[in-house]
Amino acid sequence: MPTQVPDQPIATLSDAWRSCVGTGRFNLALRKDYQDSLALTQSEIGFRYIRGHGLLSDDVGVHRPYEVGGERRVLHSFTYVDQVVDAYLELGIKPLVELGFMPSGLAAGGQTVFWWQGNVTPPRDHGEWADLVRAVVGHLVDRYGLEEVRTWPIEVWNEPNLTNFWEGADQFAYHRLYEASAYAVKDVDAELQVGGPSLSPGADDWWAPFAEFVTSRDVPVDFVSRHAYTSGPAGHVPFGTYQTLRAPSSLLEQFDAPRRHLEGTALAGLPVHITEFNSSYRPDNPVHDTAYNAAYLAPVLAAGGDLVDSFSYWTFSDTFEEEGVPTALFHGGFGMLAHGQIKKPTYHLYAFMARMGSQVLARGEDHLVTRDDAGRVTVLAWQPVGGTDDPVEPESHRIRLSVPVGTGGGSDGAAFVLRSSVNETEGNSWAAWREMGRPRFPGRRQLDALSEAAEPVRRHFSIPVAGGRADLELTLGRHEVTLLEIDAVQDQTPEWLDDARILGRGPYGSRDARTVVP
Repeated sequence: MPTQVPDQPIATLSDAWRSCVGTGRFNLALRKDYQDSLALTQSEIGFRYIRGHGLLSDDVGVHRPYEVGGERRVLHSFTYVDQVVDAYLELGIKPLVELGFMPSGLAAGGQTVFWWQGNVTPPRDHGEWADLVRAVVGHLVDRYGLEEVRTWPIEVWNEPNLTNFWEGADQFAYHRLYEASAYAVKDVDAELQVGGPSLSPGADDWWAPFAEFVTSRDVPVDFVSRHAYTSGPAGHVPFGTYQTLRAPSSLLEQFDAPRRHLEGTALAGLPVHITEFNSSYRPDNPVHDTAYNAAYLAPVLAAGGDLVDSFSYWTFSDTFEEEGVPTALFHGGFGMLAHGQIKKPTYHLYAFMARMGSQVLARGEDHLVTRDDAGRVTVLAWQPVGGTDDPVEPESHRIRLSVPVGTGGGSDGAAFVLRSSVNETEGNSWAAWREMGRPRFPGRRQLDALSEAAEPVRRHFSIPVAGGRADLELTLGRHEVTLLEIDAVQDQTPEWLDDARILGRGPYGSRDARTVVP
């Protein structure tokens, strides 16, 4: 028997899944490929915010020390900041502002991270750091308006619990930086949003000290932030990484961690933003390019909004250089899009979600059913995958559902179904690239072929409706994510039309006739 999908909504689908998306460092937004990729993403998915590192790094040129008459001064320059933020807003996306990394002219040390050498040491002068924050935030307010910038969350630093991102992972030093930053933001306007501490997985022991510090010193906190990944230790190969994966439910457990750990503190009830999440935390893990990644994340997108206010996929594009310039078109990059706007299966998962309604009719381990205000029913279905320790997935997966059609009323008739699918062989640019022999730098004809292979396979058919319901029997391929859009048919076929006559084989024509009498 098919699973009976209720006629009435059981919940409203949160759009926390597209509240924010990650990006490569701030400076990369000046590139054409980046902007073309973001324009495509916005046209088909429509994220509200974008977050990345490097706003204050040297390649953006904000902090510019100089001397006059032997006296040290600082000029704050916003040439690149304005170009990037203007481009974002023109594409309908707002910055989630990350304050980092440290300008070299203000840094207390020389430790850096990534190929592009973001400085991760504290400021040697917290007063000058506060001046920098006030200058940046004040400029944004002057250029874009106070009411607008009040809607932009401002996050202090990135993963300070890791020695790679904060010298010595010094918790006291981070608290001091957070305090100086938060007060500087509020100096510009008390209603601006500031928060942190942007923790990586495995750092939940930082929550209690952070809550105690900001509470004891009355430091402003408007939201809290954390990251979530499920991959294990990195096994490196030249220009790549392989890792184990925990079950996708681990991501949902990580989403829920801030609320659990802050319960009973003064920070309980604050908005929670997952400002980075993905399967692997490595920018060179081929899992990101696969259909498996899309199937893996489908239940997370379906349920994550019940736990947090936003969760930001890391990242929208492979225009990203933490480990250096990519050495091949497909290189395991975080992006939903490869270079040249070639769509990966995970991109389609997001595009499918963007076409769903807001009324949740049903959720299961392998499906999400919604309806929109016009009565269109959508079914997102996926093959469940469970990470490294689960058995290997079968070649197919079956789902049977009985869904309401239209706005109700128990009518009979038919429904039109448009089905879009990606799996190991369909809508899978990475699979096509493998079959091409993994060309590192494909030519124009190869790129065109990959772009075409990247599109979901679409099928259409009609199904009978009885008593206002239709039965669906779905067979999903290996690692498939599929979207069904279902509309009640309003048949407007004129009574005189007869498709059997199109080739002259109906009752008024013959194969030998040169004319057909109507």
